[in-house]
Amino acid sequence: MNDMIPLAHAHCTPRHGHDHRLSDASIRELMPQLAGWDLVENGHALSKTFPFADYYRTLAFVNALAHVAHREDHHPDLSVHYDRCVVRFSTHDVGGLSENDFICAAKADALIA
Repeated sequence: MNDMIPLAHAHCTPRHGHDHRLSDASIRELMPQLAGWDLVENGHALSKTFPFADYYRTLAFVNALAHVAHREDHHPDLSVHYDRCVVRFSTHDVGGLSENDFICAAKADALIA
């Protein structure tokens, strides 16, 4: 990933095969750029809970994130609740985390910034 481009301004590219799975060192390097995100599933996914005041605001975020995911062609797993949305990114085609997960996580954060 080019260090000069902020993650939220980068765009996803197709990632297939284990060669595109990020190393532990790359993940450690990228994690500080994502406030509040956690590594889950033994480091194979990123997860964050976004809190909201009510269901309407939660769904507004979900719809905005759906638009971003469609545009980037990289889709999260979502758990939608009345006052929060749990977002989980991983790249199934690489068997873990790819740069696309970090790009989309940063874009999700930008939606509420």
